[in-house]
Amino acid sequence: MKVLYIEDDARAAADMRALGWEQGDTIVVESDGLAGLRRAGMEAFDVIIMDRMLGDADGLSLVARLRDSGVSTPVLMLSALGRTGDRAEGLEAGADDYLAKPFEALELFARIRALHRRASGREHSAVILYGAFECHVKARTAFRSNRHLALSPREFELFRYFMENAGEVVTREMLLRDVWNMSFDPQTNVVDVNIGRLRRKLEHGFEGPALETVWGTGYRLLDGTPS
Repeated sequence: MKVLYIEDDARAAADMRALGWEQGDTIVVESDGLAGLRRAGMEAFDVIIMDRMLGDADGLSLVARLRDSGVSTPVLMLSALGRTGDRAEGLEAGADDYLAKPFEALELFARIRALHRRASGREHSAVILYGAFECHVKARTAFRSNRHLALSPREFELFRYFMENAGEVVTREMLLRDVWNMSFDPQTNVVDVNIGRLRRKLEHGFEGPALETVWGTGYRLLDGTPS
């Protein structure tokens, strides 16, 4: 991916460039908020990462101006302000996702790739295939090794989301936002309960696990093929 990172902290920018190189992505850095705004309007990027607090501008106002100018590139906002109200402000300003500092690189790039997939429209495929799994979107049916999986509507939405992000880490916040349509954590175990139900249905009667818990981060769908 080609990512624009608007950040006035030189060390943070260098670290992000290094992380992008490790992931095989190109990170283009703009240390000036207004210069970043102009570049975003003139050059094509897959995702924009924007720090909320910049020396010359406020990230919230920059995102709002970006949207007013017609730029629809997905924006991930980074900030040391991580309370529910702060996240809501970022999303309402026009950001597509919001990640509080400090963060893990694994989660950051999982979120970036999820934003890129949604923007590219790949999640709208009629049939999604991954290893032994099949997700028939329009028919709302799921299979493992050609065997039908009887999923509830919520379990199917979870399964579909994991298939759209196959092999990559999916965080609780991503699930709450994209499956439950919540911009905040309700501080309940609704995600864990539903993940447990889905895991049992994906694994019952089969060899090998289907859903892996990535402790402290989220979950990853495995390919479901026998080891």
